[in-house]
Amino acid sequence: MKHEVLRALREERGRFVSGERLSSLLGISRTAVWKHVTALRRDGYTIIGQPRSGYALVAAPDKLLPEVVRAGLNTRVIGSKVRYLATTTSTNDLLKSLAAEGAAEGTVLVAEEQTSGKGRLGRRWECPPGAGLLFSVLLRPRLAPAEVQGLTLLAAVAVAKAIASSLGLRPEIKWPNDVLVGGRKVCGILAEMVAEADQVDFVVIGIGINVNLGTRPLPGAAAGLHTSLDAELGKRVDRAAVLRAVLKELDELYSLFLEGGPESVVSEWASYSATIGKRVTVRGINETFEGTAVAVHGDGALVVKTDDGEIRRFLSGDVTLRPDPPD
Repeated sequence: MKHEVLRALREERGRFVSGERLSSLLGISRTAVWKHVTALRRDGYTIIGQPRSGYALVAAPDKLLPEVVRAGLNTRVIGSKVRYLATTTSTNDLLKSLAAEGAAEGTVLVAEEQTSGKGRLGRRWECPPGAGLLFSVLLRPRLAPAEVQGLTLLAAVAVAKAIASSLGLRPEIKWPNDVLVGGRKVCGILAEMVAEADQVDFVVIGIGINVNLGTRPLPGAAAGLHTSLDAELGKRVDRAAVLRAVLKELDELYSLFLEGGPESVVSEWASYSATIGKRVTVRGINETFEGTAVAVHGDGALVVKTDDGEIRRFLSGDVTLRPDPPD
């Protein structure tokens, strides 16, 4: 009921609404309304009250609480349930445990801080508490394990489209799913699955976005390789608004993916690509070589023309963009 009181206050957009009206609207006593308003204030909401006028919501806390995330979120699957933690080890690890216990598809787990955040290839993902978006999304697609790589492309496109639509920036994607702004990394994505031999049980997609770091360096990050949204815009960014935008894009793209298969997102991925047409260094498990990235296939594979003219496909590995050789 506390969330219903909050929703009613939000709908008034800062205008006063009387306790009597809230009581009638929600079917509770005016004393219960006061108790819920008091609880919301303890959660960090700024709610002013005036005799004969009622209550007005004037500010929300900079916390990614479920009621904040879901306010105005109109999605079919993604965000059907939102869970929040101030601190956790890894949102991916915890959501995988919840998935094994039967958590619903579309569940989103958000944290303000991760103590053991993970990136691709065993790297750590670090971000100061409250300065970024750290969340994981649970999917239960009816796919073969080989098709899951396409979901990493999908997630990168969703983040890029959300940043572009909500903030007006022009992101790029470095294969397979690093989102860049101004040539520097602003987002990392890690997809992990549990599957049988021929059927995916579930996929957890972890997303970390640097939002309000300002000029603070990330622990252990190479200087100049990372950025944050506020640094690119020159002003503080509403984290919840960006998160809602990402969840909306994820929801729409996931529906298209299930209907049209991995190929349905490849053209959009390519439109944001910072990799296709560029010289790259590819580091695989047992080899490293250079070439030119020429395409991405629907299964997520990167196609590279090596310097000796061979065409090769890669589903995993580390790619570094290289400067073009001099004429």
